[in-house]
Formats: sequence, C-alpha cells, structure tokens
Amino acid sequence: MLILAPSILSADFSRLGEQIQAVVHAGARYIHIDVMDGIFVPSISFGMPVIQSIRPCTDCVFDVHLMIDRPERYIEEFVKAGADIITFHVEACDGRVKETIDKIRSYDKKVGISLNPATPVCEIEPYLELVDLILVMSVNPGFGGQKYIEESTEKIVQLRKLVDERKLKAVISVDGGIKKENVGEVLEAGADVVVAGSAVFHGDVEENTGFFMRQLREFER
Repeated sequence: MLILAPSILSADFSRLGEQIQAVVHAGARYIHIDVMDGIFVPSISFGMPVIQSIRPCTDCVFDVHLMIDRPERYIEEFVKAGADIITFHVEACDGRVKETIDKIRSYDKKVGISLNPATPVCEIEPYLELVDLILVMSVNPGFGGQKYIEESTEKIVQLRKLVDERKLKAVISVDGGIKKENVGEVLEAGADVVVAGSAVFHGDVEENTGFFMRQLREFER
C-alpha cells in the first residue's frame, strides 16, 4: 500500500492537533516530522517537546526526520518523545552511519536513511539492507515550499530498481516540492511514501489529503 506522509512543518501550529487528526481521518498513515538544528541545515524547527505534545493526538506512525548534525546523540530522546521511525541523513553522521542504525535498532524502532539532492545513491547503497525506509530529498533540506528538483526522479527510479532486484524490505519515501501537479511523476518513478507539506496544509486540509489519497490508490502496485 502506498502511503501519504503529511509534513507538519507546513501546518498551522495554532491548530496542530486538529490538523493532524484531519489528515489521519482523510487517510494519511504517516506523519512526517522535520527536526532541524540550524547546523546541518540553516533553519531551526522544533524538537522533542513538540513531538511529545502531539503524540497523544493520534496513533498514526510518526516518521521523525532528523536534519541534524551527529543524530546519534539524540536517538534516545526522540524515541522517548514518540518516534516510530527515525530517519537520519547519511551526510550528517561523520562516517558513523552503521553505529547510528544500530543505535536506533537498539530501541526497537524502524530506521530511515536520507540523502540530499547532491548525494549519489552509491553513498547509501551499502546500508540499504539495514534500513526500513530510504528518504530521497527532492529539494535542498532546510525550508518548506521549495520547487521539486527534476533530477530527483531518476534517483527514485535507480533506488526502485535496487530495492526490487535485491528484494529489500525498505520503502522509498520522497520529500520536497511534491504538489498535486507532480505527485503522479513521483509515484510512477517508484515511490512508496509521498511526503507533502504545503500541498496538504495550505487550504482545505481534508480535501487536499483526499486528493493525494486518490492518486496513491491509482498507482498502487
């Protein structure tokens, strides 16, 4: 089953709990939570207290996307806050990728690995058998509302081929610039999980979520 993961970075924080419940009611199965530290990426977003505060709103899967330097330092705290999947960037680990994967696994949580637009697939290829989710960044991380980088489509195709040929368990997630106009391209390329922020939360949240859910059903493999 293909999955919609609305990114709460674009939500109305004065109505965050209400909007999370709205997207889940309309069919979203994941909530994508972007954590930014102002070091690995220029922006600062939110951390453990916000995640902990929204955890009671839903039993939906929380995919916590750590856009932070040396993410292994904070795994335990994000587990305690309510993460179900912890996704980290291969570029942020200073070579400690396997150690970061093992630390997340030690808390019995699912592992996601992410790569920036400029990072080739070969940088994460040695770890594909060890993770549950592969996150392709289709914009440069750090800011919402950016335009989809077209070269990302080929990266999705490349990963889809690797996952299928090796019969891996990992799902392919795509994050950045996904709109109603291009979600079909992303799904056709082989994405399993679509992360959408402003396209979901700007306007009628349930109606927007419903649109994406219909698109996902059309492309289910």
